Amino acid sequence: MFAEIIPGAYDFHGRKIFSPRKRRHRVFHPTFPMGLFVRSQLTEKCRSTKEIRKFLSKCKYVPDQEQFKREDYWMPPDEFEEKKRGDCEDFALWTWRQLMDLGFSCRFVAGYSGKYGEGHAWLTAEKDNKRYIVEPLACHVGERLPRLSLVRHRPEISVEWDGKKLHYFEHIPKVWRPSIWELTSLVSEWLLFYTGIIVRVIIVVLLLPFLLARKVFLKRAPSKSR
Repeated sequence: MFAEIIPGAYDFHGRKIFSPRKRRHRVFHPTFPMGLFVRSQLTEKCRSTKEIRKFLSKCKYVPDQEQFKREDYWMPPDEFEEKKRGDCEDFALWTWRQLMDLGFSCRFVAGYSGKYGEGHAWLTAEKDNKRYIVEPLACHVGERLPRLSLVRHRPEISVEWDGKKLHYFEHIPKVWRPSIWELTSLVSEWLLFYTGIIVRVIIVVLLLPFLLARKVFLKRAPSKSR
């Protein structure tokens, strides 16, 4: 879910603007005023990023067209918390609230992603002098992701809440030209991470018949003793 930002590959700060312009920033069109998303009352109070991920893993991705019969609908975080289903903006807005409560300097971001396509939403976060891209839809993959996994996220607009006021930022695409050594390090990190996942999946698949047989045996054992 968290991938450390590669220096030079992502426009983290952006340029401050008064507000997004609808004609220019087509990916940013909230259903309600942005203030509602930071002020709605939440029931869930996560005490760690692990708890945030645990909650998100119970939520289902559902496109707005399927759930609301609308092309785009940004749910207030309390509504998403109740339904536990939504699309990228809904996952990101709820996570934004939780991360801010944990002390992260955090922004809601709208832009483009190679994997998720146009009009995608995610977060950026900063804590302890480290900067991250936060992809709530990747909550099932792991809490810490290899840096290369989110390198194709391209921010267009980001929003920051200082506790009193919203601040908007416009971002420009970065031209990233890694050295061969940097690229080798990033690819190795990516391969090591996903190889570990594949190995764990294989182990679970191999052990599954044994675990199921053991479960059946334990259920039958008491009846035999009688």
